Amino acid sequence: MLSASQQSSQAPDERGDELAFVARALTHESQAIAKLASSVDQRYTQAIDLIVTCADAGGTVIVSGLGKSGHIGAKISATMASLGITSHSVHPTEAAHGDLGRFRKNDLAICLSHSGETAELIGLASILRQDKLPIIAITRGTHNGKISSLQRIATVTLEALVIDEAGDGHFLAPTTSTTATLAIGDALALAVARRRSFTNEDFHARHPGGTLGSLLKPICELIRFRADKNLPITNENHTVAHALEVASKIKRRPGALLITNDQGILTGIFTDSDLRRLVLRDANELQSPLTKVMSKDPKTLTGDALAREAVAMFREYRADEIPIVDTDNKPIGLLDVQDLIAMKLVEDD
Repeated sequence: MLSASQQSSQAPDERGDELAFVARALTHESQAIAKLASSVDQRYTQAIDLIVTCADAGGTVIVSGLGKSGHIGAKISATMASLGITSHSVHPTEAAHGDLGRFRKNDLAICLSHSGETAELIGLASILRQDKLPIIAITRGTHNGKISSLQRIATVTLEALVIDEAGDGHFLAPTTSTTATLAIGDALALAVARRRSFTNEDFHARHPGGTLGSLLKPICELIRFRADKNLPITNENHTVAHALEVASKIKRRPGALLITNDQGILTGIFTDSDLRRLVLRDANELQSPLTKVMSKDPKTLTGDALAREAVAMFREYRADEIPIVDTDNKPIGLLDVQDLIAMKLVEDD
């Protein structure tokens, strides 16, 4: 990375050329993904079938590659595990020194090699094929009219279709080829999860911690202010003064009270900010009925909504409180934006 002095020493045309180079590199990789998308055919269905059969039989999807392909394979394996597909990565060299014991008859191997000629991987794939394990190969595909050794061994081969790497042809380091391989692996994992009806609830069960887990928690697990405990609720026909009297009896109350009609159905919300504006405008309005000064028909969520839905609502409407209701639109709680800030799901502006 250039220091500030180095950056300042660059002429404007040099900086412009550098930015253009970066843009070309990104374009090169994006075009490779677009080319992949246009080449999808029945081989993908065959690969998905193999993975689903393996997963449904209690088998493990083992992903293997050497060097940069090995790193990509580890990520593909981790993605599959996140989506309910038992998977782990194996180093092809270490497999010959004991890790072959990890493979069982219900397992499946995904082998990654851009050239399709990586000797260590070919050796592993040959042994697995003898043991009748299905093999999905991800390679660059037929090159100069030749089919690679890995492609000959594999049950099905998915082609990355990358001939040259990003960098205007000046660099051999795997870039576009690994991006394409990762995209294929992601697409397979998602398609298998979709076929197996993997749900957000299933994902949450595997990600109970961190931001991902928090976003998938139901709202009912997050709310601190509940209708039967510490949430002031009053009738729309009561005056503002009466509502404040009701609210004052609750310790550590939220910054809003919920308002219902005679049937207990939510009709509005009255916040501390609403109160300040009302008093500054005319203190006599404290004797007004709530139906005259409340915010009517507020945006709500049901108790089974997920935290991510609340985050989206806070960001869209910039409200500090969201009423939580049951299926009859009767209030059961109130979600305060501070609850989401404390969980680091939204930022405190």
